[in-house]
Amino acid sequence: MTRLLKYREALLILAIVVLTVGIAVRSPSFAQPDNLLGIFNDTSILIVLALGQMVVILTRSIDLSIAANLTLSGMIVAMLNAAFPGIPVPALIAVAMLAGLLLGAFNGLLVWRLNIPAIVVTLGTLTIYRGMAFVVSGGKWVNADQMSPDFIGFTRAVVLGLPVLSWVALVVLVLFYVVLTRTPLGRALYAVGVNPTASVYAGIDVGRSKFIAFCISGAIGGLAGYLWVSRYVIASVEIANGYELNVIAACVIGGVSIAGGIGSVGGTVLGALFLGLVNNALPVINVSPFWQMAISGAAIILAVIFNARGERQPGRLILKRAEKA
Repeated sequence: MTRLLKYREALLILAIVVLTVGIAVRSPSFAQPDNLLGIFNDTSILIVLALGQMVVILTRSIDLSIAANLTLSGMIVAMLNAAFPGIPVPALIAVAMLAGLLLGAFNGLLVWRLNIPAIVVTLGTLTIYRGMAFVVSGGKWVNADQMSPDFIGFTRAVVLGLPVLSWVALVVLVLFYVVLTRTPLGRALYAVGVNPTASVYAGIDVGRSKFIAFCISGAIGGLAGYLWVSRYVIASVEIANGYELNVIAACVIGGVSIAGGIGSVGGTVLGALFLGLVNNALPVINVSPFWQMAISGAAIILAVIFNARGERQPGRLILKRAEKA
């Protein structure tokens, strides 16, 4: 399976290079380092959210509420900043992550304790969280003139040639890589996705592992809430509406299996970068932005087909048969 993931990552790198070169033929400035760094910065929030979603999908679950979590968490910190502009940005980020963590924990508890399918739980909480954002804000927006300069400027500050927003994505990337490849928690998350039954015999609490995955996803959604509001300087009920499709697409394109247990941090990041590159390239070649959703949906279908073919190997099939026995 490691070999398959490396093959997928190599294909994605090749696709990214070919796409970049192809667009650069028509618009040479597209491949300039500054523009490519700008694309990475624009894709940073998608990278962060995709890594949070990846952890949940690894456990054979899915979090459809991650974008709604972003909306509610972002609204909370934006309103808090508007009311108390003196609160330091790190404290606001902590509040956003705590709010997201609580929302993720609620999803996780319903999946863990009530054994409700994750897709049903998060489909419901998607609507609940967006409704809560409307109730909390009274249907009003928080605009740039209500936000403090520090709140807006934090993600735009440049450190060693990169905006802080890009550095946040890189730090999250490294943390997820370490957790998933170097800790017992990471091994447990993969094991639960590969074979929940065998995981129980190995002493792994499957329900608790899924709960932790949702907590991680929730905290990441909260972090992305602040990043989004600070980046785009607006908080409303409609922000990131439907963005969960892009997040899931980044995971699946990056080789994360919807069946669980398969995926890598590198592949997920490459999947997000591929989508970010496509979305930035479409205007350059005069393709309507309305095609972006269609392209994302088609990419998901193709990636799922590719993943399914890759998973048809004896080891994987034996595990599945063992579960049915």
